[in-house]
Amino acid sequence: MNTSPEHRLILASKSKSRASVLKAAGLTFEQIGSGVDEDALKDALRAEGATVARQADLLAETKALKVSISHHGVVLGCDQMLDLDGVGLDKVDTREAAADVLRRLRGKTHILQSAIVACIDGAPVWRHLSQPRLRVRNFSDAFLEDYLDAIGDAAFEGVGCYQIEGRGAQLFDRIEGDYFSILGMPLLPLMQWLRDRGSLQP
Repeated sequence: MNTSPEHRLILASKSKSRASVLKAAGLTFEQIGSGVDEDALKDALRAEGATVARQADLLAETKALKVSISHHGVVLGCDQMLDLDGVGLDKVDTREAAADVLRRLRGKTHILQSAIVACIDGAPVWRHLSQPRLRVRNFSDAFLEDYLDAIGDAAFEGVGCYQIEGRGAQLFDRIEGDYFSILGMPLLPLMQWLRDRGSLQP
């Protein structure tokens, strides 16, 4: 990867999962948390009637912009929101809430609105929105309890309370879309854009 100053890559997030995707792909980057108050921004966007996709896109842009203003290089902002029939579901922090979310998803198809925005010198220069569709199978209540027992606090790490790279794969009977985007990092379009601008070898 080109490591000259104009090709310096910064991930405006402290997300371990997104960082692991970039590392596994062989990308060299730094991580700088944006410090954006995501809950307040989502509340404002929802009050304005923004779609779930628009919320994800603007959150990603805001994160990238905040870091890009004070750091030179290509700054990546990412956000992922779960879209269930046009309603955005957020992360939860209790087992009871996680069980409620999974029951809402049971037997239905939802969309993961996975947005990524690149900013340079405080201005957005590229953006992409991936929209994987996932159908949750009609699992039993007994499975739900066993699943939550098995994953523990991991249920609170992402929207939907699942980790598709692990035991969460058992929740689904159909998935349409890019695996990396499901993990919250639309990797393939990002790498193509980096190749196009000379940051990665063609």
